[in-house]
Amino acid sequence: MAAMARPGNRPPGNRPPDGRPGRGAWFLVLPALIPILVLSVGPLLYGIALAFTDSQSGRTRPTQWIGLLNFQDLAQDRLFWESFRIGLQWAVGVTVPQFLLALGLALLLNQNLRFRWLARALAIVPWAMPEIVVGIMWRLVYQPDAGLLGDALGTDKDWLSDPTTALPAVIVVGVWAGMPQVTVALLAGLANVPRELHEAAAVDGAGAWRRFRTVTWPAIRPIALAISALSFIWNLNSFALVYVLTNGGPGGRTRLPMLFAYEEAFRYGQFGYAAAMGCVLVAVVSVLLAVYLVGRLRGDDR
Repeated sequence: MAAMARPGNRPPGNRPPDGRPGRGAWFLVLPALIPILVLSVGPLLYGIALAFTDSQSGRTRPTQWIGLLNFQDLAQDRLFWESFRIGLQWAVGVTVPQFLLALGLALLLNQNLRFRWLARALAIVPWAMPEIVVGIMWRLVYQPDAGLLGDALGTDKDWLSDPTTALPAVIVVGVWAGMPQVTVALLAGLANVPRELHEAAAVDGAGAWRRFRTVTWPAIRPIALAISALSFIWNLNSFALVYVLTNGGPGGRTRLPMLFAYEEAFRYGQFGYAAAMGCVLVAVVSVLLAVYLVGRLRGDDR
């Protein structure tokens, strides 16, 4: 008969007394940790190291370590900072209307409507489409000769080639393509708002706007802030959609920072310089994430 464990003994496999995970827990985490290290952390560290070299394509001599020279050149690169300004315009121009439209759509789809299931399914169709397909589809919409927009307005204007309309036209596509994921996140938050609170507020004479301001918004505010912050970061790092629509044109009016880095690396072969651009973008995204996390922590402490 097996001896009974004394109260002071810890059965094998349990968490140690100090709260740290046991040795067996790390073996359970490894299958998920290894792909992250190989496919995410490894390339990130390699790209950071590459930013401090003069790596170029097609060169015969070995790559040399040049320190901060790429970053010094980047600080004086007017075209890159212009692309960064355009990237901020794009990110704000997409994120703000995307959130407002998604909030209105989520509030509508949260009502007891007929065929609500069908409306919800149709609302996420853009989310299910690859960005390449979305870009090609909207290029056909914007076609000056036979596009749907030109036919509807009775004009043959080339929206994507006009410097004054190229960025707004691309922003419209970005809003349309990204709105479903924001809508789904807000719908999930609305589903957790007790209907009894709305009914009690209505009995007290509160109108629709007051019920939204005092009942709905406080309940979905954490989700709204989270999805807005993530959407801004995703939009700032956009590449495929704008690449298919305009390839950064006309005249660089839609050249986002990721497009600029891509051109430096794969069109001009300046891998080290492009990696330095990537490091700047990583730093900006890290700062945005830090600001968001600090705000969430302060909000949780209240």
